[in-house]
Amino acid sequence: MSEQPHLIVVDDHRDIRETLARYLGQHGYRVQTAADGPALRQLMRAAAVDLVVLDIMMPGEDGLSLCRWLRESHAVPVILLTAVAEDTDRIVGLEMGADDYVTKPFNPRELLARIKAVLRRAQSLPPQRNTAASRTLRFAGWTLDTAAQTLTDRAGATTDLSTGEFRLLNAFLAHPGMTLSRDQLLDLTRGRDAEVYDRSIDNQVSRLRRKIEPDPSQPTLIKTVWGGGYAFTAQPEPLD
Repeated sequence: MSEQPHLIVVDDHRDIRETLARYLGQHGYRVQTAADGPALRQLMRAAAVDLVVLDIMMPGEDGLSLCRWLRESHAVPVILLTAVAEDTDRIVGLEMGADDYVTKPFNPRELLARIKAVLRRAQSLPPQRNTAASRTLRFAGWTLDTAAQTLTDRAGATTDLSTGEFRLLNAFLAHPGMTLSRDQLLDLTRGRDAEVYDRSIDNQVSRLRRKIEPDPSQPTLIKTVWGGGYAFTAQPEPLD
């Protein structure tokens, strides 16, 4: 990340996006603004971006659709701007992979604090392997279709994964051989808002082991690193 992080503020209200751009610029950020999806896409193509502040309620393509597109095509943190009555949209946004949210009306200092926290977390995460961009991955006799979120064995039988289990497996496949702490796994699975306690990761790991390990009582794919977290031992092979 550069010394001056590059942010994009996306909001269809000109006064909001320009006010935020000035405020964040005064606090050491390089800020560009976008009024809609096409403008955001153009900015994302033009330069590396460190974080996107994204309003949910916009005419045409809304913030949830844009959040989904960002998560599918870019490894960039997203903070949503939501209205007080948009509980459902906030939850859906977090499920789509948004890193945090701020409820309107908000104090710019709160948004600034959340931006700093999300960027710190993003900096602390290990780099992803190139295989993470592949739509289909094979590992240890399993095949994961990341777009369809389906996991099949050698015989072609499908194993159902919950959303949490899919995200956890995806995080492991993106960081094979690396020891990931519980905090890092919480951030990589975008579950920190809903799953506060470290034990939630332990429970997810146990459930995932029961589905993919030859012997869950003696795991060989997801190894426990005492005092460190977990490490995924298989090397994924991209199929596309």
